[in-house]
Amino acid sequence: MSDAIAAPPHTRIPVRGADVADGTTFPVRRVYCVGRNFAEHAREMGAAVPTSAADRGRPVFFLKPHDAIELGEAVPYPPGTDDLHHEVELVVAIGRDAPAGELAVADAQALIYGYAVGLDLTRRDLQSQAKAKGLPWDTGKSFDHAAPISAIVPVADVGELGARALSLEVNGEVRQRGTLADLVWNVPEILHELSRLYALRAGDLVYMGTPSGVGPLLPGDRYHAVLEGVAELHGHIIPAPV
Repeated sequence: MSDAIAAPPHTRIPVRGADVADGTTFPVRRVYCVGRNFAEHAREMGAAVPTSAADRGRPVFFLKPHDAIELGEAVPYPPGTDDLHHEVELVVAIGRDAPAGELAVADAQALIYGYAVGLDLTRRDLQSQAKAKGLPWDTGKSFDHAAPISAIVPVADVGELGARALSLEVNGEVRQRGTLADLVWNVPEILHELSRLYALRAGDLVYMGTPSGVGPLLPGDRYHAVLEGVAELHGHIIPAPV
């Protein structure tokens, strides 16, 4: 058996850890994203904000293709938009297949390989147009270079996530800052909810949602994302290729 075309390269993310050999990478299978997982961000997007755990409803999920992962510092401004926005996020890397059936919240932590910090880049104008018409968000969320990410840090080097800060500076100015204590659904709860819809597998990534303060990125802008005590991500926006 032979391929009709040359097989595209597989997306692999560097891994950084005390007991990790240089050159170790994390092969990406699928990229899940969680929408409206910080109450203040939901409010700034005009969505309903839960007032209690019982009022949360169900999480909002969407996907990005694995080749939307961006590892370089130079990120091209995407075509088809005049309103590219940043959304800084905790990223969870899954290192084990989930058992068949619904994953219990208490068992979810055992699946996690490590953590990173990333950006869920968004063509906000296209997303807003789709939302207004009740259409999917794909063109607003899923495009080339739409998911910059840091190296992944193994769980053993992180310990408990707790209420670590998540922040983003653009051109030296703080744009977003929140803590993981403000998540509407925490990591084990999100993995549980995903397991009700998908078979979670080793190689999956989960972008966990963004705090308030999302805003535009323009060519020439430089960003610095931080997951406190875990990972940092630096980059800059370059003009779209002509």
